[in-house]
Amino acid sequence: MPVLGIGGLFFRAADPDALSAWYREHLGIGAGCVATEGATPDEWSWQAEGGPVVFAPFKADSDYFAADKQFMLNLRVRDLDSLLEQLHAAGIAVITKPEWNDPTTGQFARIHDPEGNEIELWEPPVA
Repeated sequence: MPVLGIGGLFFRAADPDALSAWYREHLGIGAGCVATEGATPDEWSWQAEGGPVVFAPFKADSDYFAADKQFMLNLRVRDLDSLLEQLHAAGIAVITKPEWNDPTTGQFARIHDPEGNEIELWEPPVA
């Protein structure tokens, strides 16, 4: 197959500039951000680390994420606990549930961006 991975995620926002700034400030993603130390940032893209990406359409009546949303962003993270501390300190509400975590799949938490989009934070298990 010629497809190598996801090249972008595009979605509508009431205030694209403010939302982009929020993602850069709180999650370190977006144009000009790098996930790997030493990577060279550019003005258009986020230099993400390679790794697993789950691509999974859900049934229209799924309760896995908000019924009024067509998508949920899942971000693979390192050191979820530290990130959650930073988010709490910034006043961002964090949802965790012990039943979401599993030694074979990892740890999970959820937040919402300022426009109400649900973001699942996923720390994969150590291989």
